[in-house]
Amino acid sequence: MSKLIASMDSEYFKYALIAGAGLTAGLMLSRLSCCNLANNAKNKNETDYYESRKLLDEYLAMHFGKELDLLQYDFFPAEALEFPQRCAMQCIKYYKGTKPCRALDIGCAVGASSFELARIFDEVVGIDYSQSFINACNVLKENGRMDYDIITEGALTKSCVAEIPTEIDRTRLHFQCGDACNLPTNLGQFSCVLAANLICRLPDTRAFLYRLPSLVAAEGILVITSPYTWLEQFTPKDKWIGGYVDKDGQPVTGFDTLKSILGSHFELLHDENMQFFIRETAHKNQWSVAHCTIWKRKKN
Repeated sequence: MSKLIASMDSEYFKYALIAGAGLTAGLMLSRLSCCNLANNAKNKNETDYYESRKLLDEYLAMHFGKELDLLQYDFFPAEALEFPQRCAMQCIKYYKGTKPCRALDIGCAVGASSFELARIFDEVVGIDYSQSFINACNVLKENGRMDYDIITEGALTKSCVAEIPTEIDRTRLHFQCGDACNLPTNLGQFSCVLAANLICRLPDTRAFLYRLPSLVAAEGILVITSPYTWLEQFTPKDKWIGGYVDKDGQPVTGFDTLKSILGSHFELLHDENMQFFIRETAHKNQWSVAHCTIWKRKKN
C-alpha cells in the first residue's frame, strides 16, 4: 500500500494520469531507494527531502487519510484511496498459513501496510530508508495515533489524525531504517514479503530482486507493486529492468524482467492493476496505477 518524489518527470508512465497542473509527480509509497548511490551530494539532497515535515504529512495522508478529508469533489476516485491497506490485503488473500508466521514490508514508509499485516502475522518487520518515516511508525506503534496537517491552499492547512485500528496488536510490529539493496543479513525468512512501489526507485533493482529468494520461505508469498516509472535520476539507464529496447530491437518491460529474474524461484500466481491517489492540496492531486504481481516461493 511501498514500499509508493519532488523532481520526477511529469509523465508518469502509460498507466498514470496526473490530476492538476504542474504536479510534483511520483510521490511513491516506498522510500528505500538510495542503495549505495555513487553521488554523495545527490544522496544527501534526496535524504534531506525525505526528512521534511511536508513530505511526512503527505505520506500520512496517503496511508491514513479519511475520505472526507482527502476527497472534496464528487468526481474524485474514492476507490483509489487506502492503497497501502489494499496492498496488505493482497498479501493476506494469498497467504496460506506458511511458517514462519512473519511478514516483511520493505519500503514501509509510514507503516499502514505493516499495521494491516499485523492482523494475521505474529511478527511484522517494516523497513524504510527514511528516519523520519520510521520515527512516525514508532509513534503510531506506541500511541496508536499521530497528528498531521494537509494543505488546502498555500499556507492554509487542515489538522488531521492518523489512527491505527484498536483491534490491531501493535506489539507485533518492529520498525527499522534500512537499505533495500543492502538489507541486514540476520533478518531471517518470512512467509510474506511486500515491496510496494519500490523497484523503480532503486539504483540497482536486480540486486534487490536477487536477494528475495533468501528472504521468502518455501511456499511463502511475495507481493510487488510498481508503476514502472524508470528515471535516470534514481536508476542509471543501464540498470533499468524495463522501459527500453534491447539489442535485438525488442521492447523490454518491467514485468518481462520480473518474470525472467523471479521465475526460477517463484511461481506467478496473479497480476492486476491497482489505482492509487495522492493528495497534495485541495486542488492538486495525483491519480496513478501500479501493476501488482503476486508470487509464491517454490519449494526448491
